[in-house]
Amino acid sequence: MSAASCLRSEDQFLCCICLDVFTDPVSTPCGHNFCKNCINEHWNSNDQYLCPMCNKVFNTRPKLHINTLLSEVVSQFRQEAQQKASSSSSEQQADKPGEVPCDVCTGTKLKALKSCLVCLASYCETHLEPHLTASRLKRHQLMDPVENLEDRMCMKHDKPLELFCKTDQTCVCTLCSVLDHKTHEFVPLKEEYEGKKAELGKTEAEIQEMVQKRRLKIQEIKQSVDLSKEAADREKAEGVQVFTALKESVERSLNELIETIEEKQRTTEKQAEDFIKELEQEISELKKRSSEVEKLSHSADHLHLLQNFPSLKAAPPTKDWTEVSIRPSYEGTVVKAVTQLDEMLSKHMKKLFEAELKRVQQYAVDVTLDPDTAHSELILSDDGKQVHHGDVMKKNLPYNPKRCTRYVHVLGKQSLSSGRFYFEVQVKEKTDWDLGVARESINRKGKITLRPQYGFWAICLRNGNEYRAGNNPPVHLSLKSRPQKVGVFVDYEEGLVSFYDLDAAALIYSFTGCSFTEKLYPYFSPCPNNGGKNSAPLIICPVNQTE
Repeated sequence: MSAASCLRSEDQFLCCICLDVFTDPVSTPCGHNFCKNCINEHWNSNDQYLCPMCNKVFNTRPKLHINTLLSEVVSQFRQEAQQKASSSSSEQQADKPGEVPCDVCTGTKLKALKSCLVCLASYCETHLEPHLTASRLKRHQLMDPVENLEDRMCMKHDKPLELFCKTDQTCVCTLCSVLDHKTHEFVPLKEEYEGKKAELGKTEAEIQEMVQKRRLKIQEIKQSVDLSKEAADREKAEGVQVFTALKESVERSLNELIETIEEKQRTTEKQAEDFIKELEQEISELKKRSSEVEKLSHSADHLHLLQNFPSLKAAPPTKDWTEVSIRPSYEGTVVKAVTQLDEMLSKHMKKLFEAELKRVQQYAVDVTLDPDTAHSELILSDDGKQVHHGDVMKKNLPYNPKRCTRYVHVLGKQSLSSGRFYFEVQVKEKTDWDLGVARESINRKGKITLRPQYGFWAICLRNGNEYRAGNNPPVHLSLKSRPQKVGVFVDYEEGLVSFYDLDAAALIYSFTGCSFTEKLYPYFSPCPNNGGKNSAPLIICPVNQTE
């Protein structure tokens, strides 16, 4: 049987549903054949019973019986196909898609085993034999089979590309090396191949290293998410605990306030009730005396009137009610309760502050002042921990691009480009000062404004009592007391800069939602001496972590 007839026969034995040789073939009333299971599943999944081939619709589901004749023919076809496959398994297979075919084979192309760079042809096992036995052909360069061997030939000289021109970074033939590229540097393809292969190996190693770094970064990010979740859960639990306690305290204070007011009202009502009872009793006595007086005044018995007159002339003894009043006073009751609640809340706030401060203090850094950034009128201590304005003529200092020349500022030596840091500064006895952090690219020579868009996140004191945060617009701060020592905390990734009054145990101000893109440095300005009124220094203090 020819290949064409075999294919036609196979087409006749294919089910149009599964596209495979029939299994248990059945025939529909319209004469088309299908696998029994295929047509049943087809009808089970559709609302109508129609033929997949001609779309004929059947009113009722046809009863299907296996086509015995077709089943026998299909079985015979399967046997013949298996025998053909078995007989050809011992022979060399023809080339498959993706494999290089033999250039010599006629008819069915067999798979090539080698390609010859001299002959520019690929050979199967049979046609390769001369290259393995003939002495002249043995000198030809064989390689693993490749397609498009003509691409390995010099298009200009029709010679194999055997050299690599390092000057032009291209593959050339031997004629190119003495004609078009005679002044260039050449190496054999194999040598360049080895070099490039080594580079690829290095590149692969670098890529693998990059992959590993990114995997580690993924792990780091996942760990950060886990830590964040733990921190969030911890904060939520602490928040619930604190606010539950506050809620209970407020409810308890409210209940105590209501009970106090109601008790005072009960006392007032009892006092009024006693007064009314006493007054009613006196009224009863007075009415009784009035009745006796009236009766005596109508008496015609002279002797009787004169004898009883002395006892009835005067009113019966009674209480002087002139100064007696019911004036319940509730003024101050609510104020007192709120004051007590405020004291209780202050205690809670102090505990929360201490916990917050303890958390940020763990990021304390040993900050020192950078003399290269200090304005020429500033005087720094030898240990770099104190700075004040000298109120003297400018020192003749060498030019330094880092130095602040217009305003009396100085930066810290330490910088932050990720993570968190914290430091504390003593500001007592000063009437003016600036304190915070500044980005590396601030204007150090010209006019500046203490605002985030100019690279400053700072708070300041002016005229001894005016506290401001350098935001846009500036924020006036109402502080209960003058800070003596200020804590500064920065969370780079969170975009947070917070200032704490350590003596009052209170948060002064926070810059939130900041976008940091470069290094941040601690920023200090003791401000002008002002004739000695502001001579006290800013002092960077060691951080004593709270217990």
